[in-house]
Amino acid sequence: MKGADMANKPLAAIAGIGWTDYTRNSGRSVESLALEACHNALADAGLPVEKVDGLASFNLGDSVVTSVVATDLGLPKLNHYADFSAGGFMACGVMVEAAMAVSAGLADYVLVYRALNGASGQRYGGFEFSRMLAEHGVHTDAEQQFLDTAGITMPAQEFALLCRLHMQKYGTTTDDLAAVAMSGRANAIDNPRAQMRKPMSLEDYQNSRWVAEPFRVFDCCLQTDGACALLVTSVERAQDLKKAPVDILTGFTATGPRNRGSMWGNFNIDPTTTYAEFHADRLFSRAGIGRDDLDFAQIYDCFTYSIIGQMEGFGLIDRGGAGDFFRSGAGRINGRLPINTHGGLLSEGYIHGLNSVVEAVSQLRGEAGPRQVKDAELGLVTAGGATQTGSAVILGRH
Repeated sequence: MKGADMANKPLAAIAGIGWTDYTRNSGRSVESLALEACHNALADAGLPVEKVDGLASFNLGDSVVTSVVATDLGLPKLNHYADFSAGGFMACGVMVEAAMAVSAGLADYVLVYRALNGASGQRYGGFEFSRMLAEHGVHTDAEQQFLDTAGITMPAQEFALLCRLHMQKYGTTTDDLAAVAMSGRANAIDNPRAQMRKPMSLEDYQNSRWVAEPFRVFDCCLQTDGACALLVTSVERAQDLKKAPVDILTGFTATGPRNRGSMWGNFNIDPTTTYAEFHADRLFSRAGIGRDDLDFAQIYDCFTYSIIGQMEGFGLIDRGGAGDFFRSGAGRINGRLPINTHGGLLSEGYIHGLNSVVEAVSQLRGEAGPRQVKDAELGLVTAGGATQTGSAVILGRH
């Protein structure tokens, strides 16, 4: 594996991936979506269901918990399970949780899944969810009462304020945001899983309606019904299964300073910084690679600005350099560093970021078809918007 220090043994391996259709209206229960994705991941790995002895997932009261999935799968027992009350920042963290369970010998085969009817059911950022935040303080210690009175009731508005500060500090423009959105859409065109595959022009972007300035519709991720799942096991066990394993080299679930409140970063001295600033060097060091060794990166993109903040934090671009990077084509499939080869959460779908891990595995297996990154061996996946809370993994072809 290029650039990797193989003295650092991988935490675990991903041996199977599965997903459902990503739609605007599944017409199904979240439970049935979760089961389909889990069964598809097991079929992909060629593992009998009764071998599974671990489950891990995350949700915001919009999914089905591991005890239900374990019962539906007919598992004889669970040696390890984890249900996190968390949003998309946990998409890589839940993979780290599964890898640690396997590495510590707590479980042999852990299914990780995320399932939701995020378009037709309870919508994260929708009215009912915003009311729940205001009345029950799910994310915070009563901060929402102050945000609500200012008309800030949903993530689009919160992230819009962070983006506006970045614009003032680094000269970022809406044309830069457009370049991010257009790059992801270009990558999604050849992705059969993607909901949005129509090419996007600058005019298309500029004509889309405002959501929360400076964000237009095409700056915001797709509310989605669907599910995906991954099977995590040891490197040794994975080699006996159906597909070539993908190594989980390292990862983290971590925060920066002043990690408090619904906006996950508005208490920070500089809200234009993200969790990545504090953990990127350690992540690459533990993987035994440099940033230039990456063949692609799947960057969590709940909003276009989220890509900018995280890429700067991970040291993949200079401050204020996102517009030039994406306009040059550097983030496209054959570019210098392909970003969100599946189209991301902006064009494929919003399965709270776990679908980006699925895409990374597809790339490292060489199974991505027309959107395949040539000779892909190492990839970064992130989850965390552009705030002080996040997770990440570095994956490698075994």
